[in-house]
Amino acid sequence: MYLLTAAILIGVIALLYSGYRNTKSVQINQINLEKIEREKADQEKTDQEKTKPLRILHLSDIHLENLSITPQELYNYINKQHIDLIALTGDFLDRKRSIKRLAPYLEVIGKINPKYGTYANFGNHDYVLKEEPFRRLKQMLIDYGIHTLQNENKAIDINGISLNIIGIDDYGTGRSNLSKSYEGLQNGYNLVLTHDPNVVLEMEEYHFNYLLAGHFHGGQIHWPKPYHLVKMGKLVRMDMVKGMQYFRGRPFYISEGLGQTGVNIRFGSRPEITFHQIELPVEETQAVETRKDVGARLDKHSAAS
Repeated sequence: MYLLTAAILIGVIALLYSGYRNTKSVQINQINLEKIEREKADQEKTDQEKTKPLRILHLSDIHLENLSITPQELYNYINKQHIDLIALTGDFLDRKRSIKRLAPYLEVIGKINPKYGTYANFGNHDYVLKEEPFRRLKQMLIDYGIHTLQNENKAIDINGISLNIIGIDDYGTGRSNLSKSYEGLQNGYNLVLTHDPNVVLEMEEYHFNYLLAGHFHGGQIHWPKPYHLVKMGKLVRMDMVKGMQYFRGRPFYISEGLGQTGVNIRFGSRPEITFHQIELPVEETQAVETRKDVGARLDKHSAAS
């Protein structure tokens, strides 16, 4: 009996250690949205289609209380990548004593200094903080040059192309407001950042080209199935818990997150850092101007010769 108990205990410890080791095994995902869309439609790009690529670093669910990645390790993963924009989709922490521990990670993000900025919204765990600690968290993000979006949008002009970054607040805690999020929005490419992807179920009247979210951690303990996620909304019951998904024909991506919640273990899932490449459509007028510029340079070169 003693030997059986000891064997079971050793087995449990080994299993838990294996689950903890998984929290250090970061997967780096490269998502090329245009390529996926074309493969899905079985099409090839034509010479007439002019687009401008934009590279986005997506981090979600950092969960400082259960994070196995150090700031230096995070930097090593991302510092040699080309990054135009950074998206942080919520759940940074849920205890006020953890706020100061966020600073080294924000310093890493600040070192990247993407051309078009860093944007963040908040998740259900961030809202566990009371009013004053939450304000401290938000102010820390702002102090590090991060734009926080709570049912807000910001338009960026990228060489004549309008990129609309739409930050929808947390759906699961009832803070999302779609009409406010889209208020004043002009025509352009709509990139939505949000924490809980279930909000896509309510967005039939709200156009987006691509949506980034997190929240589910890929199940975190996804073995044999993440039954514990059932209470987290309809998408789980539709078997949409991670990776590239489609609803009503529109693409959205659910990150498995960088940290863990509850216990610092993972089974059937891994921490995730994601690089998304999207293609912004170039208007024909801009393409014409570009061709004129090229022609002018060629003419100048010929004259000099």
